[in-house]
Amino acid sequence: MEISNDIVLRPRFFQNLDIPSEEALEAFEKTAKTCQDFKVSRVDHHIFIRIPKKDQHFWSPQLHLEIYDIDEKQPQLKGLFGPSPTVWTLFMFLHFVVATLFIATVVWMYVNIRLDKSYLIPVITLFFLFITWFVLYFAGRLGRQAGKKEMHTLYIFMENTLNSVR
Repeated sequence: MEISNDIVLRPRFFQNLDIPSEEALEAFEKTAKTCQDFKVSRVDHHIFIRIPKKDQHFWSPQLHLEIYDIDEKQPQLKGLFGPSPTVWTLFMFLHFVVATLFIATVVWMYVNIRLDKSYLIPVITLFFLFITWFVLYFAGRLGRQAGKKEMHTLYIFMENTLNSVR
């Protein structure tokens, strides 16, 4: 599995399956009962594979699989690597706060310009918000890098589970 160096923080992949979708889903359900290395859960056509709590760190990824039928004879697997939902929500909240403050500061700067007042403080604030956004982005990149080894083990586990049915 190649995880490219794109701007994507949550890598995705697609794979055609040569087994029926229900068999693949049942294979993960069966594996969930005996596997100690990963926590596997199923909700409808969605499989969530996580690292056990005792082995997790802040950047530990999870693998979300969706197995569905394109047509009667061709099931497809869609995979998404990402941080835990809590970490992802935190990062999205922080991005939202920075974006909101950025827009408010632009309005503040515009008003100061129109009123012929000093706009040095809004410009400095914009600069720091821009730096903050880059810090958040690169923190996400570093987090993905920190979880890369675990992403590979999750992917190998998925492949082994699917190969056990074939």
